[in-house]
Amino acid sequence: MNGRRGRRAARPAAGEEIVHWPGEGGGELSARWRSESGSLPPRRVVVADDQTKADEAYRLACEGTALLWQGDFQNARQLLQAMMRRADRPPKRAQRKHQAEPSPAQAFHLHRQAQSQRARTLGMLLVPVEPGHVIPLRRAPDVGQACAEAYGSADEPYVVSLRELLGVIGAHEWRAKGVVVPALGGDRVHPHYGVFSPVRGEYLSLVAEAPLPASKALAYDIGTGTGVLAVVLARRGMERVVATDQDPRALACARENIVRLGVTDRVEVVEADLWPPPSDSPGRATLVVCNPPWVPARPSSPLEHAVYDPDSRMLRAFLDGLARQLAPGGEGWLILSDLAEHLGLRTRAELLAAFEAGGLEVAGRLDARPEHPRVSDSGDRLHAARAAEVTSLWRLVRAITA
Repeated sequence: MNGRRGRRAARPAAGEEIVHWPGEGGGELSARWRSESGSLPPRRVVVADDQTKADEAYRLACEGTALLWQGDFQNARQLLQAMMRRADRPPKRAQRKHQAEPSPAQAFHLHRQAQSQRARTLGMLLVPVEPGHVIPLRRAPDVGQACAEAYGSADEPYVVSLRELLGVIGAHEWRAKGVVVPALGGDRVHPHYGVFSPVRGEYLSLVAEAPLPASKALAYDIGTGTGVLAVVLARRGMERVVATDQDPRALACARENIVRLGVTDRVEVVEADLWPPPSDSPGRATLVVCNPPWVPARPSSPLEHAVYDPDSRMLRAFLDGLARQLAPGGEGWLILSDLAEHLGLRTRAELLAAFEAGGLEVAGRLDARPEHPRVSDSGDRLHAARAAEVTSLWRLVRAITA
């Protein structure tokens, strides 16, 4: 996969994404392009090695030219760190005495644009990978298991951005180590690559503390992810929990955690886009729990779907169908941050109107303040919104109609 190991460029099959780069003796080499973010293969690629300077690499990346690394792997990591430092430098701007401060919504969109540009630039440093997920570079780590967990098997060479590869390695380490969950008495949940990790404990504490409905016969955990909420409900005494998700990685992750944490007799994982399909539905639930993406904005990659919900589609679909899924006396627990309200992306009045439109009313609410590091980061462009953020568990019941 370096200048000697690639394959000569050939016409790609329909729909196949290929990255091309110049070979050592002239001509062109190519390999499959892999990107979990869904980015297209770069059009311009040059070969880089241990002699490549950080300033030159960063300039080329900003211009849209990718660098295929063929030097020492650890030097590539150092180069990426140097590029990160350049990307994170405050931009030089002309100072205007009467320049208006952006609104929260404008600040959010500027922040997203900057994030997207940063990701594109840093994603321009590429590494080759041989069949079996072998990196043919000096001092390269064994990434076979990590890549197999994220990508599956690999019987052909491919090229991937170093930044994504390091994310895959980090996800493998988190999966092996696990995340301590105080709401589970200190037991660990093991997130898979691409599945949202339960590192923000405040929403778990809310589910662990909220009063359960009188009947504990059946609960639904909608959009289960790692399965952590389903396990919390089972350990709190729910007799049966049906956990749904449509993402194959999340389904595999939830099933593994449910086995590991010993609740297979009470928790069932079902593939579904929101509600259990009729063939798997055990009936109306006495408790339905959902922790949808909190920010109504378009995700820029498949991995961001756990955070961004365009036009609040999942939230609205949950609220529109909840009343029909509840047994008499049942409750729906919506876990939702008000960050979107502080960013000017959704109002509290719009949220309450969505409750009413779904035939729901509020039976109670529990609040918690987040404790993640960004809350105290005054240099964050969204600091004011994050500092004011509150995560709430809304206890929703079917409205009493006249």
